Amino acid sequence: MKIRTMKLREAHKSGENGESSLCSILWGSNADHIVTASSSDNSISIHDAVFQSNAPKFLRNHREGVTALAISPNSTCLASGSLDHSVKLYKFPGGDFETNITRFTLPIRTVTFNKSGTILAAAGDDEGIKLVNTIDGTIARVLKGHKGSVTSLAFDPKSEYMASLDSFGTVIFWELQSGNTVHVLKGIAPNNGSDVTVMNILAWSPDGEMLAVPGLKNDVVMYDRDTAEKLFTLRGDHFEPICFLSWSPNGKYMATSGLDRQVLIWDVDKKQDIDRQKFSECVSCVAWKPLGNALAVIDVMGKYGVWESAVPSTMKSPTEDIPGLNSKNGNGFLLFDEDEAPSVSGNLSDLNEDNHDELETPSRKRLRKHSSYSDDWEEDCNDELESIPKVESRKKASYGHKENVNSKTGSRNMMVTAGPKIQEAFQPGATPAEPGKRRFLCYNMLGSITTMEHDGYSHIEIDFHDTSSGPRVPAMTDYFGFTMASLNENGSVFANPCKGEKNMSTLMYRPFSSWANNSEWSMRFEGEEVRAIALGNAWVAAVTSLNFLRIFTEGGLQRYILSLDGPVVTAAGHNDELAVVTHISPPLPTDEQMLEFRVFNIPHGTQSLRGRLPVTPGSSLTWFGFSEEGQLSSFDSKGVLRVFTSQYGGSWLPLFSSSELPIASASKLKNSEENYWVAGLNASKLFCVVCKSPELFPQSTPKPVLTLLDLSFPLASSDLGADILENEFMMSNMHLSQIQRSIEERAASGLDTTSLDDESFNLEASLDRCILRLIASCCNGDKLVRATELGKLLTLEKSVRGAIKLVTALKLPNLAERFNNILEEKMLTETLGKTALPNSSSVCNVSTKHDVSSAPDISKTSQGVSAPPMHTFPSIRKQKADEGNGKSEQNHIVASEKTTSVVETKKVTKVNQINPTRPSNPFAKSSSNQENSSLFDSLKKMKKPDIKGK
Repeated sequence: MKIRTMKLREAHKSGENGESSLCSILWGSNADHIVTASSSDNSISIHDAVFQSNAPKFLRNHREGVTALAISPNSTCLASGSLDHSVKLYKFPGGDFETNITRFTLPIRTVTFNKSGTILAAAGDDEGIKLVNTIDGTIARVLKGHKGSVTSLAFDPKSEYMASLDSFGTVIFWELQSGNTVHVLKGIAPNNGSDVTVMNILAWSPDGEMLAVPGLKNDVVMYDRDTAEKLFTLRGDHFEPICFLSWSPNGKYMATSGLDRQVLIWDVDKKQDIDRQKFSECVSCVAWKPLGNALAVIDVMGKYGVWESAVPSTMKSPTEDIPGLNSKNGNGFLLFDEDEAPSVSGNLSDLNEDNHDELETPSRKRLRKHSSYSDDWEEDCNDELESIPKVESRKKASYGHKENVNSKTGSRNMMVTAGPKIQEAFQPGATPAEPGKRRFLCYNMLGSITTMEHDGYSHIEIDFHDTSSGPRVPAMTDYFGFTMASLNENGSVFANPCKGEKNMSTLMYRPFSSWANNSEWSMRFEGEEVRAIALGNAWVAAVTSLNFLRIFTEGGLQRYILSLDGPVVTAAGHNDELAVVTHISPPLPTDEQMLEFRVFNIPHGTQSLRGRLPVTPGSSLTWFGFSEEGQLSSFDSKGVLRVFTSQYGGSWLPLFSSSELPIASASKLKNSEENYWVAGLNASKLFCVVCKSPELFPQSTPKPVLTLLDLSFPLASSDLGADILENEFMMSNMHLSQIQRSIEERAASGLDTTSLDDESFNLEASLDRCILRLIASCCNGDKLVRATELGKLLTLEKSVRGAIKLVTALKLPNLAERFNNILEEKMLTETLGKTALPNSSSVCNVSTKHDVSSAPDISKTSQGVSAPPMHTFPSIRKQKADEGNGKSEQNHIVASEKTTSVVETKKVTKVNQINPTRPSNPFAKSSSNQENSSLFDSLKKMKKPDIKGK
């Protein structure tokens, strides 16, 4: 037989000094993509198999080389194992990182999915094989029995057995239902010892009738699925041990790769090789194309290629007549019922005590026959509840859903195909536990609470960002295993979930100071566990797994218990207000979480707000809370910040998007490989920690560095190119609306609104300045209709006069005429309003003085428009002269009256710098401003020099 050769191209770099690496290759189920990985490269490459000239997509989520790959049966999920001891899941073919599904203490060598995709098996240099539930990440079983590194795992296509092979050449047959070993075949495969570039491999035939294992004589040995008896061998022209083998989709052919750098194609029925390829390096992995007649190969140097027409065209195609198997679901993952999910605790025998009689079968053949033909699945469900779900061949096929009867309650539980996953509860500012590392229980604008487990207990520390104002809180020893906390100026609250019947969920409150001794208190919950907690002024809140909202006083009095409408997602507190987020229904098919928020006023016992909480489709809520000013805010996993406003009957405004960072920050922060972990926000800044992908949260040691990002609406690209001005305009409008609402609320309560009135007036003046600059941009861009719309939004009379002077200087008489009409309408409206009020002259006087002191300066127009500076107008100048202003100002007035051109007006720009003293009036700011010690204040102290010291 003539030996052919084929050219390969590089997918991954070889190891250091040109050393060999263990490389992997897979096809997507539609044959549109090829996935490759190498133990010397921490990236996974997804290649376009149709348009090979397209650049591959790289997934760089592992810290070290990737040693194992697997694709779910429905080709929507990619799993990878690595030398960094982690197993990760990704969306396929998109490559979006999903989760770290499990971790080991030593490198991973193999991962594989079962037939339905509900279980992922992973193993490596550790002692055990982990069977992980792909839906919720729980460990269904840990199978122990191998002495060496486990190099290959294979699920029986009928889902009754799993086979494993280690580096010493030992094969173990495991029964999935019980987790017991059925057969142990020692030393039947080559002993590779410590050579990690060559992996022993085994594979079930597509019909599940036999298991193929590399033999000791450079051959492949077939073993019976039930008796593990040797059936026959494939022996040909390999003159060194076989390091990889793969069945064709129809089971008629097999491809084998050997250390002799050959790949052989076998006709299994005839037990002879029918074709071969010779390579310059050893081929470490091969994969049959799911459609057509081709074989993908990759060698130990990271070079890959596709062997077209691997099976001679005169023979039957390797993808023709693929055997079908009855299974519960071959098209997607299944969700475990809570009662049906396998237990993580206990040993293997404990998991299957109810199945003892069934396990002691006298013959494997009898068990095989029973599993193949039993259709009475309702009888078997009782045994299924405390073990891995029944083998797929024991159930009738069901594409949509499956019911099972709970033996304890008699109720029917639904097991549905996996749609979008409902988000689990989380605590804002908390990070997940990592073995041996300190983590955050809480991180907010005031301070942080950290914990670290050691010898069965934890050490908790509370730190304030502003150490000069925050109390000094001694560290505490935690014997409960708290996983969440909340912090404010008065105290801290902690909670932990259930840890078995003896360790109930506990809620504990610790005040920072109290007039009485023993002010700390705790509550324990039987039959329910705390999912989220919050803290406010003299109250503590906890939301539990029974959807109970429990309200406690600062002293520990149980005040209220409310039933919520759905499972809790998170909760947050601010002063008197408590905000709770719950699910209102399962996620939409578009992968959009259906969330609802409710805001309660605890002292008054009222509900002030209730409505839908929007999140970006395909995202989850990652932070929820209040801004420094008390505005309700949320942040999702797609990087979108939303703030609640009373505008339009109560709406959420998107004030930040990581995909559309503000222009001022884009150059240094815009990076698709960055995640933003939110700590809090104020009226203009988002406080967050920037984490490099795939990290989603910061480490507590060293202390994370906070980044301040400007809040900005995700605006469309304007035809004026004035995005910064438009954003300033919208932000000012929003802040003005918030202040005016606060004024109305305080006035309705009979409280003083002086400081807010003054702040509102200053913001109106600032908004007018922004509008004037926008008008200049519109004039420069010949958008006169838009300029007219902006002119109508000007608040102060002086601003409108400034706009008239601007457009006159720019020689736009039609626009000047329209602005004159706007000014006349405003003056008429003010006149009508004044005649309806007593003491109108005094009101007019105050209004005029406000106009003078806060006159917007349009000399700062953008987009290169040369506009004249703002002048005081004659009528106002006369009034100011009557009030006794100095001669220098009068000289400026005379000079401005003699100005005859736009150029000459530049001589009087000093008029704008005059800041006349404002008389006492209702808008004057209060001299006593209370200082709120916060993270923002402490940052300002560090950044700004002491003015008094200058």
